[in-house]
Amino acid sequence: MTTPGARRSFTRAELEAFRDAEVPDRLPGADDPPLALLFVGINPGLWTAATSTHFAHPGNRFYPALLRAGILTERIDPAAGMTDADRAALRSLGIGITNVVPRATAKASELRDDELREGAVRLSSLVERTRPRVVAIAGITAYRTAFGERRAAPGRQPADLHGAQLWVVPNPSGLNAHETTETLAAAYAEPARAAGLLPG
Repeated sequence: MTTPGARRSFTRAELEAFRDAEVPDRLPGADDPPLALLFVGINPGLWTAATSTHFAHPGNRFYPALLRAGILTERIDPAAGMTDADRAALRSLGIGITNVVPRATAKASELRDDELREGAVRLSSLVERTRPRVVAIAGITAYRTAFGERRAAPGRQPADLHGAQLWVVPNPSGLNAHETTETLAAAYAEPARAAGLLPG
C-alpha cells in the first residue's frame, strides 16, 4: 500500500494545467476477478487529473471511507498517485472506478447539464460492456441531472442498469460538508454488501 507521507503538493498554476484533461477508467483486467462494484465519480478534479488517480485530493474521504467500511483492509493514500500495490488491491477485490464526465474541472458545478446527460449514456455503455454486479454513483444532484431522475433519492434505485444494481451514494469530496468519513463508510458499505464484498 501507499507509503505514509508519500504525498506531494501542487501550485494552483500546476493544477490549472490539467483542466479538461481526462483520467482513464480504473477497471479489472482479463486476469483479475470479475468487476463486482463500479464506483462512479461525477468527474475528475484537477488533483485527480494531475496524479491520474481517482479521488486523489488529500481532502477527499473516498479511500478512508472504504477502509472504515471494511471494504479495504489496508490504507490507500493516493495524493501522490497510486502505487502498483494499491491498484492491485482494488483489482483483486473486483472494484472499478470511473466518472460520469471524464474531463477534469476544479469543481463539479462547472459541468454543463448536457455533459452530464452525455455522461449517463457513456456510463450505460460501459456498464453494458463490463457487467458489474453493482454500480454506485457518488452524487445525488449529478445523478438526477444525468439520468433525468429529478425525484431520485439516495440509496438503491428502483431500476437496474443493464442488469447491475444501481445505487446513489454521497459524494466523498471535502466540499461535501454534510458527510463525514463515518457516514460515507456506512453509505458505501451498502452497495459493497450487495456486490458481495462485505458479509450480508
